[in-house]
This record gives sequence, structure tokens and C-alpha cells, in this order.
Amino acid sequence: MSAACGHHHHDHHGHDHDHGTGSPRFALWIALVLNAGMFAVEVAAGLAAGSTALLADSVDFLGDAANYGLALAVLSMALVWRARVALLKGLSMGLFGLWVIAMALSHAIAGTVPEPATMGAVGVAALAVNVGVALLLYRFRTGDANMRAVWLCSRNDAIGNLAVLAAASGVFATGTPWPDIAVAALMAGLAIWSAVQVIGHARRELRTPQPAAGT
Repeated sequence: MSAACGHHHHDHHGHDHDHGTGSPRFALWIALVLNAGMFAVEVAAGLAAGSTALLADSVDFLGDAANYGLALAVLSMALVWRARVALLKGLSMGLFGLWVIAMALSHAIAGTVPEPATMGAVGVAALAVNVGVALLLYRFRTGDANMRAVWLCSRNDAIGNLAVLAAASGVFATGTPWPDIAVAALMAGLAIWSAVQVIGHARRELRTPQPAAGT
């Protein structure tokens, strides 16, 4: 998971009056739905195909969906609530990353060879979603830091999708699970590292004295 997918907080004081199809809010809703959908698809496909790399990549989509949700909420939520949501997001990402590592160890011990065709097909779909979301958010990349962060997040996550495709190719070429396990371990490790950063950031925000209402 890209470091750009960490927690970003920016108080915009509720000034979001553009609700049309060209607004950041509309783009973020589409990105949220697409990422949540791909999270579900990759979890199901990863379990069906025996691919821990797909499961690891699904953590990216989970984190992104949470990021887009936070970006949408940033206009109406107080910092303390955003920090609490981010803390929950960090904990869930960390637990999911640990689960992926446990699955990778289980597959390594059992010698389970994942199904490369499913890995490749879902990897291509995931790449298409991330590229599509990156293009959707491209026009907002020079906006506020929050919008720039979510655009960078989608752009960088495409690298994870390419890693899944590389793992699928490796499994197909070698007939062994090791390319899949190696990619999964790397991606799960990055997800856990991102989760640690998110949790640390949220904890610092929760310790920060909150300004009085109206300041």
C-alpha cells in the first residue's frame, strides 16, 4: 500500500457547494463505490483462487474506500470524529494485513498453488478500476491537499495491481505458489506499516486540544 494512502486531515470549514457531476464530491462517491466493490471482488476471488496476492491487494481497496469516505466526511465532521474513524480504519487495515500474512504462511506450508488465470483476470479488472479512478480524480489533483492525496493514492495503487499481475505470471511460469506468496507478503507488510502510521496519526490528533466551536 502506498504511503500516500495514509490518513490526511484538512478542515475546509464546510465550504462545499458544488454537488454537480463535475464536483469533487461526486467523483469521490464514484471512487468510493468502485473501491468498495473491488475490495469485495478481490476477497472472493482471492479465496476462490487460493491467491494471497489478491487478498493483499484487496487491503488497498479497503483502505482507499475508507479514505474516500473520510474525504467526503471531512467537510461535516469535527476533527476528533475524523480521528476516531481513522483510528478504526487503521486497526481494521492492520488486522486484515495480519490475516493476509497468516493466509500466506498457510499456503506456503500446504504448498497450495493459486489459479493464475483468475489472478490475472481480477488483477486486470483491479488495474482498470484504479486507473479509472485516477483519471476521474485527475482534474482535482491540484486542488486542496485532501483531494491531491486521494488522487495520488489511486495512482500509486495501480503499482500493486501490476504486482498481482506479475505474481500471476510467476505462478503460471513456475507452477509454484512462491511468486504469489512473495508479492502478498510484501503488500501485506506495506499495509500493516500504513496502518501503524494511520493509527499513530489518529492518536496524535485525539491528544490535540480541540478549538472551541466557531473558531
